[in-house]
Amino acid sequence: MSNIRAIRGMNDILPGETPYWQFLEQTVSRVLGSYGYAEVRLPVVEQTELFRRSIGEVTDIVEKEMYSFDDRNGESLTLRPEGTAGCVRAAMQHGLLNTVQRLWYAGPMFRYERPQKGRQRQFHQIGVESFGVASADMDAELIVLCARLWRELGIADSVQLQINSIGSPASRRAFRDALVHYLEQHVDALDADSQRRLHSNPLRILDSKNADTQALLDAAPALVDYLDDESRTDFAQLCDLLQAAGVPYVIDTRLVRGLDYYNKTVFEWVTQSLGAQGTVCAGGRYDGLVAQMGGRAVPAVGFAMGMERLVLLLRERGKPRAAAPAAHIYAVAAGRAAQRAALTAVETLRDELPQLVIVQHTGGGSLRSQMKKADKSGARVALIWGEEEVTSASVTVKRLREASGETAGAAQRRVPARELAATLCAEFADGQSDEG
Repeated sequence: MSNIRAIRGMNDILPGETPYWQFLEQTVSRVLGSYGYAEVRLPVVEQTELFRRSIGEVTDIVEKEMYSFDDRNGESLTLRPEGTAGCVRAAMQHGLLNTVQRLWYAGPMFRYERPQKGRQRQFHQIGVESFGVASADMDAELIVLCARLWRELGIADSVQLQINSIGSPASRRAFRDALVHYLEQHVDALDADSQRRLHSNPLRILDSKNADTQALLDAAPALVDYLDDESRTDFAQLCDLLQAAGVPYVIDTRLVRGLDYYNKTVFEWVTQSLGAQGTVCAGGRYDGLVAQMGGRAVPAVGFAMGMERLVLLLRERGKPRAAAPAAHIYAVAAGRAAQRAALTAVETLRDELPQLVIVQHTGGGSLRSQMKKADKSGARVALIWGEEEVTSASVTVKRLREASGETAGAAQRRVPARELAATLCAEFADGQSDEG
């Protein structure tokens, strides 16, 4: 029987990687909390109809990429391919839309795509959604929030902001008709994907990666020429606010986003560091989605960040927490009575010195073999309990290495058990700013 392996495109995140993820998650939680955004936790599985109604029947996601299945009652369910629809559903279901809401969520999403660097079939997103404010200052808040997050993560010089307005549904329909009319005259010059999308989702042709198609679009009608007055005014205000906040941006008139529910402002943060998968954060305004899903009209704007891609950027920049935290202290014990004494003492130390990582040896073995593992752990100090320590209510403290990481001499001392916390506090005081 062959070995069972992870499903293609659904990857394990191993201990050497998780510190990057934890650093990202903790930073995001802190920054979003400082802006007044509250976390919601959403189901991974939703009714398939939720995504058909929100994303759109003729999108690649619904047509080709969703993981859908019938449950035992014959109901069609889907592993969520994105988070906005579920967040809107939850806000509607629980009556959260009667006032302004600032919400965020995080977790895995699922799309059947060709796995490649920064693009997996199970991928992780952090989503941020704001409901109840129709004006451009809310769009600006989300973009400025992103800019702060990039600074906190140390990747601000690796990303660039691109913005556009796609107008109202009515102005977009007028542009769509003009675009289709133009492209129908050059259909043979379009790439295969663009030919397929010509009548089902022609706006997606604007972000085709095919060079010939992009060259053809140079003479195509421009979306900016079809914008309604309200969209123009809001976009001008957004640009003014971003300039005031010192957030540089590039206006990309072909930026449309891939989901049907967007209107007015759309934006992407992109990088040149990850090859073809250059978008690390994207979003925009979706004022019609709540009504589209059966609720009353509520203005909304949001974005999602790809966690895999942000982790790749963090690794590239060598951000802190790049290795699993090493032990500060390794505790060893020889004999049953010593194990009992060590377990009790170490648990007390965890209460008194919570900033230190304490690993307690398990699995038995000679004192010599335990000390080898203590040294291999990278710990700075070993705590040793044997028969004499139990009898005298003491602990042997052995320094394994200096604060610099260099190997220490063989010096060790026995201290009364009641003085152990104070002894260790003094031992680590010199390197606390770095280790704690």
